[in-house]
Amino acid sequence: MAEIKTERLDGYRRLIDIARDLASTLDLDILLSRIVHAAAEISGAEAASILLYDDTSRQLYFQVSTNLDESTRRGLIVPLDGSIAGWIVNNRKPVRITNAHEDPRFFSNIEVTTGFPTESLLGIPLVTKNKIVGVLEALNKHRGKFSDADESMLLVLGAQAAVAIENARLFQQSDLISEFVHELRTPLSSLSTATYLLLRPEMSQEQRDQIINNIHNETMRLNALASSFLDLARLESGRVQFRKTIFSIADLMYECKDVMSSKAIEDNIQLRVESPENLPLLEADRDKIKQVLLNLLSNAIKYNRPNGTVMLRAESKETELGIYIQDTGVGIPDESLPHLFEKFFRVREHESRAAGTGLGLSICKQIIHGHGGRIEVKSKIGVGTVFMIFLPKTGSQTQPRTENPVVKETAKKTGRKG
Repeated sequence: MAEIKTERLDGYRRLIDIARDLASTLDLDILLSRIVHAAAEISGAEAASILLYDDTSRQLYFQVSTNLDESTRRGLIVPLDGSIAGWIVNNRKPVRITNAHEDPRFFSNIEVTTGFPTESLLGIPLVTKNKIVGVLEALNKHRGKFSDADESMLLVLGAQAAVAIENARLFQQSDLISEFVHELRTPLSSLSTATYLLLRPEMSQEQRDQIINNIHNETMRLNALASSFLDLARLESGRVQFRKTIFSIADLMYECKDVMSSKAIEDNIQLRVESPENLPLLEADRDKIKQVLLNLLSNAIKYNRPNGTVMLRAESKETELGIYIQDTGVGIPDESLPHLFEKFFRVREHESRAAGTGLGLSICKQIIHGHGGRIEVKSKIGVGTVFMIFLPKTGSQTQPRTENPVVKETAKKTGRKG
């Protein structure tokens, strides 16, 4: 009995240290990782995971786990009805299960997708200010069964974790909002000046037309800025769920080429695609990867030179799939390269060539990182720029998991050049 009391006291001391650590962490990804590792430690579990709840879309999805890489599990949707985690969200009560497979609420699709077997489970709701943030689960107790003490400890950790998660989100949003407001000042000032000039009686019709055109352009830029800001805010707060499917990256590249072809022709730019025959299928969010490719292709065309070329190609490496967007444009100065993916950053030498929000590359980076990949850039003034995307390959990429004829057909369409 004395030994049990000592262990419990040590556990609560450890909780105090963990709570102090969580309170000082405002990076959401780091925070979530620390929470799940702490949960596994204090409950004596093999693994732990956090599922976040989006009350706007009423969706529950995996965000981080100790035992699987982020790209494997992040964004997997778990139904509110027909899952243990969903039951915890709906009822806001903890659940302790000795054999998960015997529980009718067990959602086996996650186990099939990740390949990690769940035996025993302890799950608690993450609640702060009467708002459900998500679910914290400890999986597979090392020795014996999850106990009352384990549940009590995890509830204390969960209460601290929920507050820390909300604080991190609010910090990120306030930081981003302050930058956004700063960026709004210039176009709002331009619009204010333009409307004032329109009221002046001495303005000619030609001058009025020019001002109206400027107002239209600034309004369009503000709309793009607002849309990009919301997109980035959702990505940074972890509220974007990646809808992963298996698809042909070669088909997607040709699709992106078709979308951008009219713009390339208009700017007298040659747009080419190369994909080798052995290119594997990719498991990712197709729409998000398409968003990244279109953004990079648009930039490559926009900042190119007359009669220039843009090359979109891919290659299969041992553990990665590489996608390259190379142009023959004006290039990026060395001093600008380290800042290229920062929010609202624009290359000073390029500002006069084309309008932009300064958020596109930040969004691209968030999407690629969310898939467990990375994005890099190389550039030389007067020669051109190449953006390099590296996405992890999985065993499932070599062949489709389904007999869907569309998936089978896309597997046959690699090896084209154009």
